[in-house]
Amino acid sequence: MSIDYQAIAKQVLDIEAEAVLHLKTLIDDNFSGSVDAILNTQGRVVICGMGKSGLIGKKIMATFASTGTPCFFMHPGEAFHGDLGMVSPKDVFLALSNSGETEEVIRLLPFLKDNGNIVISMTGRPDSTLATNADFHLNIAVPREACPHQLAPTSSTTATLVMGDALAVALMEARDFQPHEFARFHPGGSLGRKLLTRVKHEMTSKNLPMVSANSSVQDVIHTMNEGRLGLCIVDNGKGIITDGDLRRHMETDSANFMQLKAADLMGVNPKTIDAEARLNEAEELMNENKITSLLVTENSQVVGVIQIYDLNG
Repeated sequence: MSIDYQAIAKQVLDIEAEAVLHLKTLIDDNFSGSVDAILNTQGRVVICGMGKSGLIGKKIMATFASTGTPCFFMHPGEAFHGDLGMVSPKDVFLALSNSGETEEVIRLLPFLKDNGNIVISMTGRPDSTLATNADFHLNIAVPREACPHQLAPTSSTTATLVMGDALAVALMEARDFQPHEFARFHPGGSLGRKLLTRVKHEMTSKNLPMVSANSSVQDVIHTMNEGRLGLCIVDNGKGIITDGDLRRHMETDSANFMQLKAADLMGVNPKTIDAEARLNEAEELMNENKITSLLVTENSQVVGVIQIYDLNG
């Protein structure tokens, strides 16, 4: 019997998309209350879940942490063996359990109540033990699981993840969380590098391919080859010659090409950027002007070249 794997994949996507859209009908004042509770806490968000809910909880924790919400993940099993000592009365406790009856999580409720923690539950059953004993309940009920036997958590874990993302984004908006703040928490990532690193740290500054306006086309080609940047700088930045300029002149001035001077080949007023600018500014300027290179200046002097290829290294 032939199985249509692509049809199965599309069905799973349809079922899980249906589950995510269904969440819109479940958003209520508990969501707003949860956001306010997290915003107003002087502690952290403690995220707790067992099994697959725990795995999703770790991803939610990572998203919170990288977007300005201090938090940590606590395994419910480890909680009863000393980890509860990490929970301050000021902390908000976010408990994940699709059934709302996960024993390891339920057993934490008496401690949390006695400790004075605000409890936010995320379950698929508003009438469950966890939901009814929480200060705020986020309903993540799904019409059906993508699992054909309705056994393996599939749509429900997706719904949990998406509800966590909704919380994180609401918190970001409330805090007016900006890209440069995200970059501070991701200095090793591409965005962090572009927002935190300055042009002077990535530019090419040694053996810059410099020629004068009177240089011959032979000198221009030799200097461009030696510089390996695909360009020449004319008279300290008054002009620039790219390999594209050379090709165009070879085509349009083929008869006289070898008699041309750098002044005949160059484009004037090339785009520049200050050495202290950040990489993202350089990228924006290059994209805006549809170019791949910028001359880098310091005190009105050309001190380097930054290219689009340098931005994603």
